[in-house]
Amino acid sequence: MVDDAFVVPEVFVGDGFRLELLGPQHNEADHAAWMSSIEHIRSTPGFGRGWPPAAGMTPAQNLADLESHAERSARRVDFAYSVIEDVTGDVIGCVYLKPAVAQGEVDVSSWVSAARAELDGPLTHVVAAWLREAWPFRAVHYTLR
Repeated sequence: MVDDAFVVPEVFVGDGFRLELLGPQHNEADHAAWMSSIEHIRSTPGFGRGWPPAAGMTPAQNLADLESHAERSARRVDFAYSVIEDVTGDVIGCVYLKPAVAQGEVDVSSWVSAARAELDGPLTHVVAAWLREAWPFRAVHYTLR
């Protein structure tokens, strides 16, 4: 968990994209982004062990998943951010922050849609720097390719 004194950012603006805490408001765009990229996401380090499901999910199932993410973020257990492209407003990925058992450490994974695969590396670098600079983590463990 993250200390109650830390103000969790709801939005982070990167170079050409922004992160927003993931929630039900992203359902349609989030569902479209990952459903179009199941194979690509399953080949991304940190994924492929049950998510995303090979057969996909219905929009209602995805909504329940996003509600769960929002609830866990509100309880400060872990945090999920939707990656949104500035120009189009499209959801192009997600970033997941899971504070580690060791106090002050965080495990991070992310995916981008197959159509935006070239952003995988830049997203990783920008998010890792943001976590080191703006969050109360002394160690960031990012699942990398």
